[in-house]
Amino acid sequence: MRLLSLSRSVIYEQIRSGRLRTVRQGRTRLIPAAAITAYVDLLEQEAQKGGTR
Repeated sequence: MRLLSLSRSVIYEQIRSGRLRTVRQGRTRLIPAAAITAYVDLLEQEAQKGGTR
């Protein structure tokens, strides 16, 4: 949440939509650093195409 400056609800929305990848360790859901990088890359691509968010 801190790295992306997004609220908890927005993070979970992005996870549910498949835009932000997670892994599970037991009952804990983790977001790998590579997934954050991929998400930011996706946002940059959308910005270049004139997409939303």
